[in-house]
Amino acid sequence: MPGKAHRPLYTPEQRVRRDATPWTLVQGVLAPAQFLVFLVSLVLVLRTLATGQGLFAASVSVVVKTLFLYAIMITGAIWEKRVFGRYLFASAFYWEDVFSMLVIALHTAYLFALATGWLGSHGQLLLALAAFATYIVNATQFILKLRAARLGERLAASPASMASRASMASPASIEGAV
Repeated sequence: MPGKAHRPLYTPEQRVRRDATPWTLVQGVLAPAQFLVFLVSLVLVLRTLATGQGLFAASVSVVVKTLFLYAIMITGAIWEKRVFGRYLFASAFYWEDVFSMLVIALHTAYLFALATGWLGSHGQLLLALAAFATYIVNATQFILKLRAARLGERLAASPASMASRASMASPASIEGAV
């Protein structure tokens, strides 16, 4: 039974648009920066939960992490518009975008809780951890999707793949199919 044909993440036209837009570089810079801010914030939040010390630093770090999230979501929507013609929910990143909405909702709920005193400091930090957990799942979704796309592009460009495609279109293979 032949394997299911793999649909590439980008059409050739989308790949050209992806490579041409400066928003690709912006995403490439913001994503690892956000991850570093996340790691620092995670350590500060966990330290505060464990020791009761450093609540202000932990709170500020979650706010900074949330601002990075907003920045990457706004610039990511612009990138998606440039590459796929939609600000969000392009078919190539539909489920990643859906889950991103949960990530944004939890980070925004943290900001609301912090501003209003809702949940108290312990509950706020637990909410931050929930937001961080969704961020990790979402980041993993994107990393796996982009890694698969990169591998697919390499396979499509490999000499064996090109030879296979050439043999499928050769007159001998067409005559054999008739």
